[in-house]
This record gives sequence, structure tokens and C-alpha cells, in this order.
Amino acid sequence: MPRVKLPWPVRSVVGGIAGTAALTLAYALERRLRRRARGPLDYDDSLVPGQIVASVLRLGPVTNRDERDLGLLLRWGYGSAFGLWHGLLHRRVDEPWASAAFGATLMSATLSLFPLLGRTPPPWRWPADVMATCLGTHAAYVVALASTNDALGRAGR
Repeated sequence: MPRVKLPWPVRSVVGGIAGTAALTLAYALERRLRRRARGPLDYDDSLVPGQIVASVLRLGPVTNRDERDLGLLLRWGYGSAFGLWHGLLHRRVDEPWASAAFGATLMSATLSLFPLLGRTPPPWRWPADVMATCLGTHAAYVVALASTNDALGRAGR
């Protein structure tokens, strides 16, 4: 059976989907491990992403459920499409440098946009457990995205 080589943008978006799934699973795993933790584990896990979307789109007053739904749309849409950035980097430099640059871009955006758009405290004022969750879940995203993109690229050879 002949192997089909997927174009790099398709591999990148599929990698982004896998990364977003890994990030989501990382939150679920942490919730199971930290049973005493109540509420959001970090700002990405809160209503803040939905509040940012509602604010940027000027949706006016929205309910907590709307904010949650907007946040999930942002997570899956942005998380999938952001895989294209990794794909572009990977076309320019080899691993692990593509993933390192991708992770640096991702964390720079996370640590700057939440305070700027979501009115969260600056990152140096985040509680240690919030920062650890943020770093861990985003590391899971980067590893899953890059691994999936790489596996799909090798499968087509």
C-alpha cells in the first residue's frame, strides 16, 4: 500500500490538534493528582481566555458559560492553527531547535498576553503552582505537537 505524504501545513495543524489534546489531558491529569485544588489550575484553565475573546470581539456582557465556551474555541482553534508556526520553524531549522523556538514563542505570548489582554497579574506575581502548571501543560503541548508533526513527516517517506 503506497504511503501518502501529507503537505507540511496539514501535518502542522494535525500536530497542533494533538498538542491541544495533550494540554487538555495534562490539565485533567493534574486535577486527579491535586484533588485538593479547587477552581482553575492556571489562567489558561480559567475563564480568562474567554474573557479575552469576548473583549477583543467586543461581545459585551457574556455569561460564565459563554466565557468558558469562547475559551474552549480559542484553545482548540488557536492551538491547532499555532501548529503552523512550528511547521514553518521546522522547515527552517532542525529539531530540537524548531521546538525550542516554538516553545519560546508560545511562552512569550502566554506570559505577556494574559496580563495585557486578560488583566491577570504579571507572571512574576503568579503563584508558584500556577506557573508550574502553565509551564507543564505548555511543555506537553509542544512535545505532542512536535512529535506528531515529526511522525507524520516520517510516515510519508
